Amino acid sequence: MSLSAELREEMRLVSLVFPFRVNSYVLKELINWNDPTDAIYRMVFPRREMLSPAHFERVYNAERANDAVLLAQTVAAVRRELNPHPAGQTTKNVPRLADGTALPGLQHKYKATVLVFPRQGQTCHAYCTFCFRWPQFVGDTQLRIETSDINGLIAYLREHPEVSDVLFTGGDPFVMPSAVLRKYVDALLAAKLDNIRSIRFGTKALSYWPFRFTSDADASDLKEILKSIIVAGKHLTIVAHFTHPHELGPSAVKQAIKVLQDCGAVIRTQTPLLRGINDSANTLAKLWQSQVSLGCIPYYLFAARDTGAQHLFGVPLAESCSIFREALSACSGLVGTVHGPVMSAEPGKIEVLGAQEIANEKVFQLRFLQARRAEWCGRLFSAAYDEKAQWISDLRPAFGASHFFYEA
Repeated sequence: MSLSAELREEMRLVSLVFPFRVNSYVLKELINWNDPTDAIYRMVFPRREMLSPAHFERVYNAERANDAVLLAQTVAAVRRELNPHPAGQTTKNVPRLADGTALPGLQHKYKATVLVFPRQGQTCHAYCTFCFRWPQFVGDTQLRIETSDINGLIAYLREHPEVSDVLFTGGDPFVMPSAVLRKYVDALLAAKLDNIRSIRFGTKALSYWPFRFTSDADASDLKEILKSIIVAGKHLTIVAHFTHPHELGPSAVKQAIKVLQDCGAVIRTQTPLLRGINDSANTLAKLWQSQVSLGCIPYYLFAARDTGAQHLFGVPLAESCSIFREALSACSGLVGTVHGPVMSAEPGKIEVLGAQEIANEKVFQLRFLQARRAEWCGRLFSAAYDEKAQWISDLRPAFGASHFFYEA
């Protein structure tokens, strides 16, 4: 595979809008450079199609105008039109202390779980082209969600005994040096919050830089930090992002998984279903089977979120259900822990259970796995069948209803 001058120029223009970063491990160990359709290549290298033709033309014309101010304004406008923070992240999910103080680097959408975006961890070892967190990486402080206020986090957790889980996310918390990560973890453990039973870390490092857990200069300190969570009596979960079976092939990732398991961590895995990357039952089955063989637990298969390049990577819900069922049928019951396809939407995590004919109407059966209101969890509801729909906003209520129950 060769990158022509035209292709390189298109990549450069797209990367003015979306972030682009790749490291030597991904380039040497994961990408098959003899395959022009290689999935890992598509995961990290930007393509012209990530922008709509209209957006690409606007950026192209602004760049050719040789006006830095115009280019910056155009890029900012295009980013805003790409729905940078879907699902109420900056409007409905930001928690407040009892005195009204907002904590913008935290997210509290579901009753039991608070997300923490540590300021020093808002980058990744490489960037995925489909990542819904792309606004974290573009250098725009108005778009980035971040905090270094560990005291604010602890105060909020004291005020909210219903919270049992803390999830460090990003970005990737494992890009932080161990000395920095230790400040967050030690403070959280020292607070002796009895309501906090589980500490989670969302990461792509197992795939993109497994040496973080094995041979980096501070890998030993990282292992001690993770072990301290277990010693403190907390459950330790690593939410690992694996998108394609190729990511699980190198010996380095298998060694890293073993290191985390020896620390006492449970590794759960998740991925979106992506057009041109993993949108086949065979690929998903291999992905899940490989994970189970390594002691990991398949967790979520997401629909591509309604942000960024969803138009390029999104798969219709009807097709997603078919792929999911076929992949699941090729696996043992140990893969049955996975939920999918799941839309992580504004009202909550909505699982599409499949299509069915009820009362002479073909509908999607849907279920809340997590919800903005706890009483919605587990609730079933129906949407009119639409073979082109990719997101909850594309669906309408079934049986002539004027709205979905949660919209009231």
